Amino acid sequence: MYSRSIITIRSIFPFQYFSIGASLIPFIEHNDANRALMSSNMQRQADSGISAIAERKGKIIYTDTQKIIFSSNGDTLSIPLVMYQRSNKNTCMHQKTQVKRGKYIKKGQILAGGAATAGGELALGKNVLVAYMPWEGYNFEDAVLISERLVYEDIYTSFHIRKYEIQTHLTSQGPNMARNR
Repeated sequence: MYSRSIITIRSIFPFQYFSIGASLIPFIEHNDANRALMSSNMQRQADSGISAIAERKGKIIYTDTQKIIFSSNGDTLSIPLVMYQRSNKNTCMHQKTQVKRGKYIKKGQILAGGAATAGGELALGKNVLVAYMPWEGYNFEDAVLISERLVYEDIYTSFHIRKYEIQTHLTSQGPNMARNR
């Protein structure tokens, strides 16, 4: 047994041992370890983490798609918003304002959210009606069948942004030519 004076950290909640992504997996203790690891990585990739949060209280003066301007204790602060930028996973990051002009905000309030948030809370995925049932052997083990309607109505459509660069050099015969062959 240790003395109270040398103990600085103690466990309070059982999920403290898991990352945020792993803590979002329902019934993780009943999951296969490999599936839990894969799911945790998927959760990490899905959350962009780009919510703009108010660092102090104030009043919203101006909002548009590019910035939020608010006044706090006589200071005017401008918060630029992320617009259609590429993430490290080649997905599209875009912030939308969550506040209106003329409103007063509190410290810690969400000013702008991304694709992974709704109303300032984490919101990953889409809710669809599902059924667990056999279908001519196509959904063996962990395979999933989805309705064609989900494809045609762009329910699970996502943006992917890639950046390609090419360098051309000036040669003795003239500049390099880039061709599509």
